Amino acid sequence: MSDSALAAVKETLKSQVIETPSWGYGNSGTRFKVFAQPGVPRDPYEKLDDAAQVHRYTGIAPVVSLHIPWDRVEDYQRLADHARERGVRIGMINANVFQDDDYKLGSVTHPDPKVRRKATDHLLECVDVMDATGSDALKLWFSDGTNYPGQDDITARQDRLAEALAEVYGRLGDGQRMVLEYKFFEPAFYATDVPDWGTSYAHCLKLGEKATVCVDTGHHAPGTNIEFIVAFLLREKKLGAFDFNSRFFADDDLMVGAADPFQLFRILHEVTKNGGLDPARDVRFMLDQCHNIEAKIPAVIRSVMNVQEATAKALLVDLEALSAAQREGDVLAANAALMDAYNTDVRPLLAEVREEMGLDADPYRAYLASGNQKRIAAERVGGQQAGWGA
Repeated sequence: MSDSALAAVKETLKSQVIETPSWGYGNSGTRFKVFAQPGVPRDPYEKLDDAAQVHRYTGIAPVVSLHIPWDRVEDYQRLADHARERGVRIGMINANVFQDDDYKLGSVTHPDPKVRRKATDHLLECVDVMDATGSDALKLWFSDGTNYPGQDDITARQDRLAEALAEVYGRLGDGQRMVLEYKFFEPAFYATDVPDWGTSYAHCLKLGEKATVCVDTGHHAPGTNIEFIVAFLLREKKLGAFDFNSRFFADDDLMVGAADPFQLFRILHEVTKNGGLDPARDVRFMLDQCHNIEAKIPAVIRSVMNVQEATAKALLVDLEALSAAQREGDVLAANAALMDAYNTDVRPLLAEVREEMGLDADPYRAYLASGNQKRIAAERVGGQQAGWGA
């Protein structure tokens, strides 16, 4: 690689932005047990403090997603100011229409219009939060669906979903947009109302240019070619965001790259090759993970580093050689072009990038050496720790 090409790779890595989730800093667990840890935030302000630590050591995590009502406060302007004082800013606002008893049979697709009204009003409340915090994106995920054949009318539920989405879409202001997530099963087991990228894409296409698709890397059936989905949505200019995590079986929400780092590389190859890192495309790269048994801040730092490593490898793919091999139908040479980049040890390159940014070459070890983990464990005594539903 020429010096100019290497310099371009470095600049791209320096400008990369990873969004971290406020809920990733709280207590979480399995459906059997939520495991408490010392030093976990007790309110949204302390969540932002922890997110600021991740950005301080990685240099590329300046944005924090909020989850409403988990991060509900009386003064959202004050919360946004607190974020800026810590060197970060508020990112996507995530709605929650899955943790209320009224939503047992669905939220915006519920057969009862009163429940649908309640759910839609919450989505509109989230747009109000966007206005107050300066957020420019509303992220929607619906647990809505049915467990048994005949439980409800599948077509009618799609009509109800479209109606709610259209109302919320109409409330979006200039510079604001909506990203619609999908999940093929759980907690609905027979028919999920937004089960795949095609359903999300169809709704977003009908809504307009402010609506795009969110790809959660854990929300697919085993063997799904996620990089194909990514390439297609980028081609159609409908890829809005990622929820990065990793899975062995279902929606495990493990640290990104933990189960299949090669898959993460393949996804980011399609992202880099198809312009997904261009700021003008405004694709959001967010972590959506549950750190159940590992310390929160170090786990998020390690996750950011995993995305960095996969991105660096993707940027090192010799696209000219790859394209030439593809044109010639040379299967092995084309595959080798990808494998050569994937097998490259990019840790020295990333160490150089961080040092040029004025950061420690190893963010993970630098954070552990800072003493912050012991400090927050000693100081955050009393009150109620944040976790699922808080």
